[in-house]
Amino acid sequence: MDAAIASAVEVPGVPPLDDLREWLGHLGLTFAADLVKEELHEAVRLNRAPHEVLGRLLRGEIESRDERRVRTALKLSNLPGGTTLGNFDFAFQPGVDRRQVEGLATCEFVREHTNVLLQGPPGVGKTHLAVALGVRAIEQGFGVIFYRLEEMLHELRRDLGAPPAKLRRRKCFSASLLIVDEMGFEPMDREQASLFFRLVSYRYQRGSTIITTNKSVKDWPGILAGDEAMTAAILDRLLHRCAVLNIRGRSYRLQEIEQNMNP
Repeated sequence: MDAAIASAVEVPGVPPLDDLREWLGHLGLTFAADLVKEELHEAVRLNRAPHEVLGRLLRGEIESRDERRVRTALKLSNLPGGTTLGNFDFAFQPGVDRRQVEGLATCEFVREHTNVLLQGPPGVGKTHLAVALGVRAIEQGFGVIFYRLEEMLHELRRDLGAPPAKLRRRKCFSASLLIVDEMGFEPMDREQASLFFRLVSYRYQRGSTIITTNKSVKDWPGILAGDEAMTAAILDRLLHRCAVLNIRGRSYRLQEIEQNMNP
């Protein structure tokens, strides 16, 4: 078969196979460089047209690059691994509007700079849904960053005296989608609430934010240092364009504990 390929390409004006591999590698088309020999084998065997061979190599290169991009973006996003919409148990949590979640999974909300608020008691799947939507956004090419609220506030406080230009380069400011998990487990002090307000104000109509919380919005003044005016300003910006999912159901974690206690 190598002889057949050689006879097919070693004609005046047609570069040798080794040169093709070298040139593809030089252009950064590593997938195509690795597969060009195999594709030419198949082209000779199946009598494929030249444009079909080129199309298969380019399509494979694009798919390979997309896979590498997604893997890298997932590592940089801080998203917990192994969580997708495919392994969310909608049957266990019938209170979740599956149609609404599938609509959000198109990531149109990210394109439109709309926010998502996931409310409910611990263990009902808020974080799972938030992370799964983050994975979908990465797959569609958006920049995503995930924070536990405490971690994000620590980072914001560390940058308290930084110039605005430096702050805007931080992922929590610049990412297309910011996911803030566990809002409401611990109240903020006044400085933290002010930092959170600055973040929300900057991202308003510039990017999308997903927040998971175990508190109703009417209880947010208690989270935000008791400052009702600041709370109103934050909620005004977050809820102006926002999809709200109120999850009322059983706890996955309690179910697992019960199953382990009663095998």
